[in-house]
Amino acid sequence: MADPTPVFDDLREESEELDRLVAGLSAEQWGRPTPAAGWTVAHQIAHLAWTDRSALLAVTDPDGFHALVEQALAAPGSFVDQGAEEGARLPPGELRARWRKGRAALDSALRAAPPGARFPWYGPPMSGASMATGRLMETWAHGQDVADALGVMRTPTDRLRHVVRIGVRARDFAFGARGLPVPEEEFRVEVRGPSGELWAYGPEDAPQRVTGPALDFCLLVTQRAHRTDLAVRAEGPDADRWLDIAQAFAGPPGDGRAPKGVAG
Repeated sequence: MADPTPVFDDLREESEELDRLVAGLSAEQWGRPTPAAGWTVAHQIAHLAWTDRSALLAVTDPDGFHALVEQALAAPGSFVDQGAEEGARLPPGELRARWRKGRAALDSALRAAPPGARFPWYGPPMSGASMATGRLMETWAHGQDVADALGVMRTPTDRLRHVVRIGVRARDFAFGARGLPVPEEEFRVEVRGPSGELWAYGPEDAPQRVTGPALDFCLLVTQRAHRTDLAVRAEGPDADRWLDIAQAFAGPPGDGRAPKGVAG
């Protein structure tokens, strides 16, 4: 069994980087709109805080988490937005403190969990490492929304390998979520990390392939940029279709982002 500590460490570092980005914001900047329709910077951080609390319940109080799932099933179209809206109404300092406290508690709970433990989630049960990978993906993606709202260019790191991995593993889910047949054959995915390392998945001789920079692939699978604005390329009809529908997150298909220069 692989040691999950590295992904726990990377999640903590990803969260701290975003924390530094919002630390000195004015009240006006917390209220600035982000590319997600109807969501401000405060909504983005409130959503992360809310989801961290949900994950903490899943790890420490499965019965309490199942109650959350029942609430989500009762209001599938508004449940997530309600959690973000409630948090966004808090004063920025209180919201940031709540987010910091929640993610620290989740970090401690994941590290203290028994090896091999699995926890309930909105989809299939997850290991601690998978839970942390999902939280890192969301933290990075919502952090991108915050950075875009503030006009900040973030320096990509090799923590993106976790986002790449979850994006690749979610391939079949992306097809199924849209009622499309899942390709029978694996694809070869080759992306170049920020440090120059090649990250590869799937058979080397697979006829259908996806290639490009890791950053662009991550922007694609988190639906933070339109495919036409990215240097991700596909060979083969199914791989090409995947680039139109890829999503690394659970839930219904997202609307994605419009191409640059086109109103969303």
